[in-house]
Amino acid sequence: MGERFKGFKRWIFVGALLLAALLAAACFYWRYDILRTTLDPKIPFQAYRPPAAPDYGRDEAWALLPRDPAARPPADRPVDVFFVHPTSFDGGRDWNAPIDQVRAARDLSRVMLPNYAGPFARVGRIFAPRYRQASLYTFLTLRDDARDARRFAYGDVRDAFRLYVSRYSQDRPLVLVGVEQGGTLLSRLVTEEVATHPELLARLAGVYLIETVVPAADYGPGALVPACERRDQAGCVVAYASLQDGDFPKAQELINRSLVWDEAEQLVELQGRAPLCVNPLTGGLGTERVPARLNLGAANATGLEWGSRPAFLKRQVWAQCDGGLLHTGRSKSTSLRPTGSWTDRRKVPGYNLFFADIEADARTRVSTLLGRPAYGAPKAASPE
Repeated sequence: MGERFKGFKRWIFVGALLLAALLAAACFYWRYDILRTTLDPKIPFQAYRPPAAPDYGRDEAWALLPRDPAARPPADRPVDVFFVHPTSFDGGRDWNAPIDQVRAARDLSRVMLPNYAGPFARVGRIFAPRYRQASLYTFLTLRDDARDARRFAYGDVRDAFRLYVSRYSQDRPLVLVGVEQGGTLLSRLVTEEVATHPELLARLAGVYLIETVVPAADYGPGALVPACERRDQAGCVVAYASLQDGDFPKAQELINRSLVWDEAEQLVELQGRAPLCVNPLTGGLGTERVPARLNLGAANATGLEWGSRPAFLKRQVWAQCDGGLLHTGRSKSTSLRPTGSWTDRRKVPGYNLFFADIEADARTRVSTLLGRPAYGAPKAASPE
């Protein structure tokens, strides 16, 4: 009787282990679905009460703002840079983040600004509004609620830009920068607020849509703000969405799940249209592979105090526009590879493979606009 009881207990123990293993395997297999579910606000956007609107007349509504924003810019930085940051808010109960959401604000100041606004710190004075950004969850689904949240975020960016123009710009040369979510919002801003105002177009040095999918046809010959064909060209668009060569799942996701603006100001899929790809190593169009030796410098600026110059790692990756996407080689440095949680890996990387290249590109376009060597920037790289 005792031996039979011990055998029964042993089978219960083995069964419990098998059940635990099956549950662990199921959780691993469906982990992305589980994480998506935890980020879902679980309320229709139409019934959602958004956070309070930012007041862009107050300094705290800006992530970056010059000490005296209405003053004349210094001679070594003769332009203003309007920067729209990428996603730093995971989600949860909110479709759109309050501008003072603690974790999102920390991610913005520690990761996003040093790596993506950093290349423009020596180009001009940076104006970077905080806005009620759409959550990371809105990029993991094509639901109408998610599109509504992203359209809602645009209103803040537009209001911040209008205040900048009316109060601070004073007809100075301008560089526009948007990254990922910020790039999508900025693409609409260019169409509505810049392309329709000749005085803004005349002083536009360049538009940077970094890690952003936009239709190439919208920036073809004849467009008021066309794609950049070469680095010494002003008033044009540099846009790219990158992936490591061979990452076919990401390529499919960028092509099939990216949302772009249509003529009715709705967010829609690409629907077979090719994305725009301007190679940051050359600053122009072209499908040739640009070798890593022309990579001026990648950087991991995460955690650096704003204004600190990161250490550049040269010749890290080759880059090639293929099918409208920017394919890159694998970086040589481990500091330039994805890390962190699943949600961290779904955002833009905590490093910039083209930090120095973008800086040089912006300086050259400003010099072209001004008709003088404003910075003594490096010459445009040309593939051989």
